[in-house]
Amino acid sequence: MIIDTSQIEQIFLVCGKTDLRKGNDGLAGIVEEQYALDPYSQALYLFCGTRKDRFKALYWDGDGFLLLYKRLENGRLQWPTNQLAIRRLDPRQLVRLLSGWALDPTVHKICPPGH
Repeated sequence: MIIDTSQIEQIFLVCGKTDLRKGNDGLAGIVEEQYALDPYSQALYLFCGTRKDRFKALYWDGDGFLLLYKRLENGRLQWPTNQLAIRRLDPRQLVRLLSGWALDPTVHKICPPGH
């Protein structure tokens, strides 16, 4: 894996929709300005677009930002919608999200298109 998960100290999911046209600097600006967090820390920040079938992850690896992008071919993510909130995740929830499952085990796999 590109990111050494043992080095990630915190995982944050930015709730609501984010303009995924933003690059490293734009997403780092959201982290700093809207949530008063440090994008240069050992934290992974996750952002979702309007369609909820894709997301980006921002991570500072010590000498630069990594910007990861994932688009689901079938279905949509169960992404929290409170536009002003940020949610802290544990590693198990990150694995669930990256595998296409909802963050919490009580919610089933991603919704099929049209739901």
